Amino acid sequence: MMDPDFWHQRWRDNEIGFHLGQPAPLLQKHWPAVAAPAGSRVFVPLAGKSVDMLWLASQGHRVLGVELSPLAVEQFFAEHAMEPEVVASRYGTHYRAGDIELICGDVFALDAAALAGCAAVYDRAALVALPAELRRRYVDDIYARLPAACCGLLITLEYPAHEKDGPPFPVTEAEVRERYAPQWTIDLLERRDILATEPRFIEQGVTALDTCVYRLHRDG
Repeated sequence: MMDPDFWHQRWRDNEIGFHLGQPAPLLQKHWPAVAAPAGSRVFVPLAGKSVDMLWLASQGHRVLGVELSPLAVEQFFAEHAMEPEVVASRYGTHYRAGDIELICGDVFALDAAALAGCAAVYDRAALVALPAELRRRYVDDIYARLPAACCGLLITLEYPAHEKDGPPFPVTEAEVRERYAPQWTIDLLERRDILATEPRFIEQGVTALDTCVYRLHRDG
């Protein structure tokens, strides 16, 4: 199991190469295919300070993010000149401003009541951030608590696992289908070779790198 201190240290040391300064192009390209209901609440696990949350809010959604690091949460609101209301609950500390709510806490502490209002999920950085034993628990526990008919977008990476230590960890299409079935319908929307645009992976000896985008829909 990955120690939470690992992520706290990454944020303290500003080792956040996973953070993008602009909305993810794959989110903008493929979110319409998800067909999330207008005005619906979108769950963003392991949200960091992702500007994808701002983009989702700009599309008319309400956003519920969860992030372990207080630094990440505080930086998100400070960098966008937002003054959140701050309240505590059994899930952690809630920061709310406009259509965005960020819970500073452990994603595994969220129960079905916390996620009941989420009609959609956007996962760019959560599944790939977890080692294999935690990925199984994450899907079995957290995705199982999302309501019926929930839809979503999942973005993963694939590379030879022996060539690099995660995170981010490689997650194959076979693993995605195994972990999410039979509760979720999974559609692969795009597979793209991105090795040439990721010098950090090349420097670490990675010889192949694909990103994959999946549309998810919870059955039942």
